[in-house]
Amino acid sequence: MARYTTGELAKLCSVTVRTVQYYDTRGILVPTELTEGGRRLYSEEDVKRMRVICFLRDLGLPIDAIGQLLAEDDPASVVTLLLDQQAQTLREEIGERQEKLSRLEEVRAGLKNAREVSVESIGDIAYVMNNKKALRKIHLTLLAIAVPIAILQWVSILLWILKGVWWPFLVWATLAIPYAVWASGWYFRRVAYICPQCHTVFKPTFREAFWARHTPAARRLTCTCCGHHGYCVEVAAEQEVKADA
Repeated sequence: MARYTTGELAKLCSVTVRTVQYYDTRGILVPTELTEGGRRLYSEEDVKRMRVICFLRDLGLPIDAIGQLLAEDDPASVVTLLLDQQAQTLREEIGERQEKLSRLEEVRAGLKNAREVSVESIGDIAYVMNNKKALRKIHLTLLAIAVPIAILQWVSILLWILKGVWWPFLVWATLAIPYAVWASGWYFRRVAYICPQCHTVFKPTFREAFWARHTPAARRLTCTCCGHHGYCVEVAAEQEVKADA
C-alpha cells in the first residue's frame, strides 16, 4: 500500500507542509505510520481525509468544527450533504455566468450592427437584452391566442373544399376580424417601442401601431417625444417586465 511523506501529501492536496503539520498537532489528520526515525507517513485514506478537510476549510468551517464533524460516527453523510449543497451553488453560479456571457455576446453583436456607437445606443441594447424574457413571454402568449382561430380557419377551408360545406368558413370570417382586433389590442397594451433618435420608450396609439409597417423586431412609428418617424425597436412594456421579474 502506498505511503506518502508530509511533503508528498502537501503537494497532492495543494497545501503547505506547515499546514499538514498543523492539522497533525490539532489531531484531525494523524499520520497512519511513524518510522523509527519519527518520519510521518500517510496512506491513501489520509489523502482522502486531507482533501475533505481542505474542502471544509474552503467552506469557511473552523478547525474545531471540522474536528468535531470528522469525529462523528457517520461523517460521510454530513460531508455528502455539504458537497451536494456546494455542487448546487456552483451550478447556479455557472448558469448565472453563462447568462451574462450570452448577454455580453448579444450586446457585442448589437454594437457591430449599430451605425453609431454612443452611450445612448449601448443603453438601448442593454435595455432590449434585459427586456427579452418578458417580450418572449408576450409573443408566446399571443401565439397561443392565435392558435384557435387559425385551426378554425383551416378546418373551415377543408370542409368547403372537400365536403362543399361553406358555412363554417362564414363563421370563421365573422369571428376573425373582431378576434384579430381584440388580440392586437391585448398585444399593443403589453409592448412599447424605443425611439432610435431620442432613445425614449413610448407607446403609440392603437391605430398607428395596428396599421404600421413592421418587422419581427421593430415597427415604423412616430415617436411621441421627438416626432421622429421610422422603425422603432419593440420591447415589453414596463409593467410586463415587473410582472415577469
